[in-house]
Amino acid sequence: MSKKYPSFVKSEFFVDEPGNWHLKEGAPDEMKKELKEYVESLNAIQDEPGTIDSIHVPYPYGD
Repeated sequence: MSKKYPSFVKSEFFVDEPGNWHLKEGAPDEMKKELKEYVESLNAIQDEPGTIDSIHVPYPYGD
């Protein structure tokens, strides 16, 4: 299964440091906005019992 990555990931402005994703100086405003929205979306995941990354996981004994 392939995973779709945001377009900024393949940009020459993107710096992929573990725990410190950022864009180099001169990055377009649209790319800055895309990175900000993507990072904020990662914080929006609320795990509840029976879920992984907000996706319901059925138990073997049925739901």
